Amino acid sequence: MTTWEYARLEYRAAGTLGGDKFMDWSAAFHAPDGVRRWGTDERFNDLPHLNRAGAEGWQAYARNAAHHPSEPHRLLAVTYSLRRPMANEAG
Repeated sequence: MTTWEYARLEYRAAGTLGGDKFMDWSAAFHAPDGVRRWGTDERFNDLPHLNRAGAEGWQAYARNAAHHPSEPHRLLAVTYSLRRPMANEAG
């Protein structure tokens, strides 16, 4: 039986002013050992962050997106649910 540990990758619009406020994206990785800030991109590009999580053994199994209420084509946030098998401590 596999025992999993869980994490999430939050990718959120970081800007607050002007017409480009939904163009900067901040990535935060929430894992059992705490929060790690993975930087801010000038455009929506989550692939490097997903690849970084994958290199650490994490598998994405769900994606949730939040849209700006008055403009449904603009995203406010994307959250990826991640999991990876825990190391077998029983040896």
